[in-house]
Amino acid sequence: MRKKIEKEVIFYEISDFKYYLQNDKRLSQNTITAYITDLEGYASFMKEYQKIEDVIDIERENINKYILSLKRKELSKTSISRKIIAVKEFHKFLYQERITKENPARFIDTPKIDKALPVVLSKEEINKMLASIPTDTPLDLRNKAMMETLYASGLRISELLALRLSNLHLREKYMIIVGKGNKERMVPLGEMSVIYLRKYIEEGRTKLTKGNTDLLFFNYKGDQMSRQGFYKYIVNLAKSTGITKEISPHTIRHSFATHLLEGGVDLRVVQELLGHEDISTTQIYTHIDRSKLRETYDNVFPLARKDEENV
Repeated sequence: MRKKIEKEVIFYEISDFKYYLQNDKRLSQNTITAYITDLEGYASFMKEYQKIEDVIDIERENINKYILSLKRKELSKTSISRKIIAVKEFHKFLYQERITKENPARFIDTPKIDKALPVVLSKEEINKMLASIPTDTPLDLRNKAMMETLYASGLRISELLALRLSNLHLREKYMIIVGKGNKERMVPLGEMSVIYLRKYIEEGRTKLTKGNTDLLFFNYKGDQMSRQGFYKYIVNLAKSTGITKEISPHTIRHSFATHLLEGGVDLRVVQELLGHEDISTTQIYTHIDRSKLRETYDNVFPLARKDEENV
């Protein structure tokens, strides 16, 4: 017998699902927030338009009507796909936990999204950016160490900003990264990143930190460096070196992965370095590599060009 709840609460199982995402799936907080927000909208739709306040009463027809309502709002395919995935995962959870006898979302299709290729900087553009960073002040040293580490190790911006002294093993040239779902991985450090991390720690960090803390990177106030602060820095750095592409800290990660594949590194190795759970996430970089190969082929190989005289 299911427990009784107050009428104003819609789908109290969403709280159980949130606990499941946090503790069993160990998803990032941003992903969990997106799931729960989408499900709260789903629950509101079921109550207002389908007169359903209990998950055991939901049928496939009700879910299809919800999806139709999303399409009528002219949402993007990406938004609709994300909301449908949230609903499917929720009903899968309810079925697995035996809260419902069936999974009405089992055969609901998720719209296929054409993944846009991420922006990637060339090796020349990366080198130009790195070479333009001065090393005169503590903040300069911090910026140099952050950029060298970001590119040489392909970190997520959240991973870079969360780095601590205890994560670094400079003599052995590697660091321990705590990625999504609190999963740890060992990531190599490049020669230049080791040099500038040492220099920053010895000459810059002590002048930025407020006190006894293991955190590695700080802003000018001595607080932890923010995502927004570093994003603005990278955008300004790119502009100052004449790069017109729209970039972000993640662009450096994309460039890292692409350059490794161009150099012949195995896809599985790149997957491990990036901390991707599923290799399909890493495979997008093979598309970038192929598109660049095609472009190079068309530009360089004479027979690939159309003979204008015979057109």
